[in-house]
Amino acid sequence: MEVKSLFDPAVKQDIINRINKLTPQSQPQWGKMNVGQMLAHLQVPIGVGLGKNKISRSFIGFLFGRIAKPILYNDKPFKHGLPTDRTFVMKDEKDFEKEKQSLLQMVRDFNENAIIDQPHPF
Repeated sequence: MEVKSLFDPAVKQDIINRINKLTPQSQPQWGKMNVGQMLAHLQVPIGVGLGKNKISRSFIGFLFGRIAKPILYNDKPFKHGLPTDRTFVMKDEKDFEKEKQSLLQMVRDFNENAIIDQPHPF
């Protein structure tokens, strides 16, 4: 499986097109969040890369990060049912249109010059 990158303009446009096809009635295909929550959820890791969100490094991440890194950073897709870090879980209702526009802007802003040089929290 080829890993897609938001640094590739064609991939970025494909992601923007996919986001634009979503509606408040879109059903989840992965996990338990509704579409507004999912849009907010996706902004967290992008925000980490852009320096807008800070996630603390956990003690477990410090201990096992080097062991887990090859498992998490490879060409294999994540398995369904894996736990989500609590900083990424969205429980409150979200305004679909607001979250959609925010995510679209973050995707547009995502580029090599905007990425911060910080160690991954894990």
